Amino acid sequence: MHEPDLRRAAFGDRPAIPARRLAAAATGSARERLLTAIVLGARGSYAAAATLLGELAAEADPVPAALALAALASHRRQLGGHAAARGLDGAALALASRAGGPADPDGLDAEGALADAFLGLAADNLALGRIAAARRLRARAPAGGWRARVRAGWVGAEIELAAGDPAAAVAPAEGAVAEAAGRGARRHTVKSELVLAAALAAIGSSAERKRAAELVAGALAAADDNQLRSLSWPAGLLAADLFSRHAERYRFRASRVLHGVLLRSDPVGRRLADDSPWVPT
Repeated sequence: MHEPDLRRAAFGDRPAIPARRLAAAATGSARERLLTAIVLGARGSYAAAATLLGELAAEADPVPAALALAALASHRRQLGGHAAARGLDGAALALASRAGGPADPDGLDAEGALADAFLGLAADNLALGRIAAARRLRARAPAGGWRARVRAGWVGAEIELAAGDPAAAVAPAEGAVAEAAGRGARRHTVKSELVLAAALAAIGSSAERKRAAELVAGALAAADDNQLRSLSWPAGLLAADLFSRHAERYRFRASRVLHGVLLRSDPVGRRLADDSPWVPT
C-alpha cells in the first residue's frame, strides 16, 4: 500500500480503507508501519497497533521511536490508562528532545514528536488531577503543525472543563473543529466535534445542549461510517447523556462497541480498561 493512501486513512478523508490493504502495509517502511498503527488504533484494534508500535519504539532513529511511544500512550489513554500513558509519553519526550530531520506535513517529524509528547503528558496529568501541570505542559508544546494545533485545542478544552469553566472550553474546541475540518481530517474532525459537544453540554443552556446534540449525532454517524471504533463508544455515551429518551439504547450500543474494542486489545490494554473508573467495562 502506498504511503499517500495511508496518510489519507490516518489523517485525511478516507479512514475506512480495506483491512487487507492495511495488513500489507504492516511490513513496509517505518513511516508506513507507524501510519498503519495509527489507523489500527483509530479502529480500536489496539493489540495489532501495539505490536507495530512496540517494534517502532526500538528504532534507532528517535523520530519514529518517539512518535510510536506517543501513539501507544494515546491508545493506553483511550482505555483509561493515564498513569501508564505518562511513562510512555515521558520516554517519547526524552527521544523527541534530541531528534532532528526534515519537516513533515502531518507532523511525523521531530517537532511533531515533541508536540505529541508534551500534549500527551498534559492529558495524562489532567486525568490524574494535576490541572496546573497540564496547563504548563500544553503551553510548552510546539504548535507549528496542524495536527499539534488540533490536539492542543482538545487538551485546552479538557483543561477548562476540568477546571469547571465550560464556557472557556468552547473556544479551543471550536478552533480544533475548524482546523481539522479545514485539513479534511475526518477522524480529527469527529474527535473535535465530540470535545466541542462536551463543552457545550456542560454549559447546560437549551441552545448549547441542542447544538451539542446535533454535533454528537453527526459525529456518531461519521465514526460508524469510517470504522472509528475508538470514537464510536465515547460518542455513544455522550449521546446517552444528551438524548435521555433513548439513553439505554445508546448505552447498550456503546457497550457493544467497547466490548469489540476490548476483544481487539492486548492484555495490558484490557487490564487498564478494567482498572479505569472512566471506562464502563
